Amino acid sequence: MQSIPLIQSETKLSDIVIAEPTVVNVLNRFGIDLGVGDLTVGRACHKLGIDNELFVVILNTYLHESYFPERIGPSFKATTIVNYLEQTNNSYERFQIPTIERHFQFLISKSDPGNNNLGLMLQFFMEMKQQLLDRIGHDRAKWFPQVLEAERTASGLPESPLRQQGTDTDTVEDKLDDLISMIVIHLKGDHDRYLTLAVLFALANLKKDIMQNNRIRNRLLRPMFQALSHR
Repeated sequence: MQSIPLIQSETKLSDIVIAEPTVVNVLNRFGIDLGVGDLTVGRACHKLGIDNELFVVILNTYLHESYFPERIGPSFKATTIVNYLEQTNNSYERFQIPTIERHFQFLISKSDPGNNNLGLMLQFFMEMKQQLLDRIGHDRAKWFPQVLEAERTASGLPESPLRQQGTDTDTVEDKLDDLISMIVIHLKGDHDRYLTLAVLFALANLKKDIMQNNRIRNRLLRPMFQALSHR
């Protein structure tokens, strides 16, 4: 990955995507598709009615591991981040997880079941899947409604320093790390190497996306919820 400078309003979307293609996940969840031409971040926000300052903060939080916004502006809306994370959860639930599961099943069907441990790895994946779906269910039923209600009843966000809430890693991310290590280190027997790579790359992409979105959850939404709840 190329070194990416901090995103500004004048930064071209094409420059961001070329430097880090996984940011397409973020753009898609805001309704921005490929074919961005010379569109800048600021112009994209104006076109789609997105708060420019908040969008820049989201992009920088996603892209830069060490980035932590010092302050939240009064124009920031928790609703925007909740909507983004809802789109993220929908992507995990409807597309990314089912795709990995299909690839895994296909890999097993094309491999010799007598001398490999792919079945155990699939079982481990299914446990991780359930943990992720449980978290999505909690977001949908409890946490996101609490955030939206806090924003509805508050008079707005104070312009104040952010305080990170919790850690950026979770058990889902840890399980994905373990599963990737299992495939890399302990895979044995006859298996289709190209299907194996497809599963491995999909798992690595999912892990990276979850890791980067955990930063948005813990460095943006949780501090905003804390500020709204104590107004």
